[in-house]
Amino acid sequence: MTFEDIDFLIIGATKSATTWLQKSLQADPNILMPDPELHYFSREFHRGDGWYFRQFPAGSSGSLIGEKSNSYLESAAAAERIATKLPHAKLIVQLRNPVDRAYSDYCMMYRRGEVGRNIEDYLDPRRRQNTRLISAGYYFQQLRLYYDLFPADQIFLTLYESIWTEPQAHLASVRRHLGLDPQQAPAMVQRKVKDKKEPQLGPELRRLLRPLKQVVAPLRPNPYFKRVHALLASEIRYTPLPADLRARLVEHYEAEIDGLRRLIGRDLSGWLSGSEPLAPQPSELPDSRDLGRDWTLRG
Repeated sequence: MTFEDIDFLIIGATKSATTWLQKSLQADPNILMPDPELHYFSREFHRGDGWYFRQFPAGSSGSLIGEKSNSYLESAAAAERIATKLPHAKLIVQLRNPVDRAYSDYCMMYRRGEVGRNIEDYLDPRRRQNTRLISAGYYFQQLRLYYDLFPADQIFLTLYESIWTEPQAHLASVRRHLGLDPQQAPAMVQRKVKDKKEPQLGPELRRLLRPLKQVVAPLRPNPYFKRVHALLASEIRYTPLPADLRARLVEHYEAEIDGLRRLIGRDLSGWLSGSEPLAPQPSELPDSRDLGRDWTLRG
């Protein structure tokens, strides 16, 4: 395998349903993608090209080969490395309202025990932040570099919000960008994973068990392990995003959103007004007869 064999990359953004997009593409036997995010061009470049190539599944000739790593969008070094190694690759960028993205990211980090319950400590743009929670939403700064390094027709940008309103059209547009028949996407069984309301281990318990993470990982398929996990798990209660904090975040991202609007030529005013559709509750998910594929909404 060489870099010439890699056809496309899904480069982000984090918490914008790129896993749904990956799983939907993987349902097509003509598309080969490794399951984990490799983060090669951003975090794992020291491992070498040989390591990168070994992460891809074997397949038949004629298959489209790609991977998904959300960290690529946030890394200037990754953009330059990708331009050097994969100048021919098609890039797919899936973006979400940066305010909703930041809050979703906070909730994920909270249930992992990586941040505390005081949401102002992590999402108030007036305070210095040492995490990606706010900086990961600087889409204009991130994408401007990619548009400097790649022809515009190699970069395909989609918006998270359209998954809820037009999921089939959303996926069809990505398949069309990859040169695939947009009408030939295989159907998948509808299921939703990583639901925030699903019982999980609480943040405090996760922090206590973190040193044992690698030890217990092989035990997860064991039915006894699952039984114990179910006894310890409960629904996690997240701190709601206060209206005044949302307003501060909207103001903070206003210049970024305007820059992105000018860069990609799309109306993004809904991100500022809050009129874009928010993710529905599980009971509001599209019917499987309408969706016809795996409804996996994760980062």
